Amino acid sequence: MDTTTFVLVIILSIFLAIFLVVGIILAVYLIRLTAEIRKIAASAQKTVDHIGAAVSGFSRITSPLFVGEVIERIVKRFTKDQKHKSTKKED
Repeated sequence: MDTTTFVLVIILSIFLAIFLVVGIILAVYLIRLTAEIRKIAASAQKTVDHIGAAVSGFSRITSPLFVGEVIERIVKRFTKDQKHKSTKKED
């Protein structure tokens, strides 16, 4: 083999070793990143579950209140109409 071939093989070996080390480092960081993303996703899921439970409880409370408010409005309108009718009859 010629000296230029040896030099070329050495240069290519060095670049291959560099890319191999960089690839291993990036793989380790990627594994750490995916583990961190899993933790964040689990935390977000717990938060969503708690918020869902809170909204469910809140809707159980507000639903009867809403119905009560609607009935109260209807009763007020009815009593106002009755008062207006009685005052018009008296005139």
